[in-house]
Amino acid sequence: MSSISDKLIFDMRQILRINGTHFDVEISDLVSAARADLVLGGILPAKAENESDALIKRAITCYVKAEFGHNNPDAEKLRASYQSIRQHLMLSSEYISAEA
Repeated sequence: MSSISDKLIFDMRQILRINGTHFDVEISDLVSAARADLVLGGILPAKAENESDALIKRAITCYVKAEFGHNNPDAEKLRASYQSIRQHLMLSSEYISAEA
């Protein structure tokens, strides 16, 4: 897997409403885990790493928000949203076929 851009880490911090870089390692780990999970689901690695793809970024965002920290009351809803987006990506030849 490729590295995670500073912009994506910054965006995740904004989404999580975090100031500073104290949690960047955890955020990076979660982004990597989300990408790996997408690939395990059949998404092409190049697609899972495309930070400019709105659907991929939304999937990663839901994953990170669901798994970040403890006692998140919205975690189950966010996991369901992630799974729904992942499922849609898995059904699209654009995301699973090198010929698309």
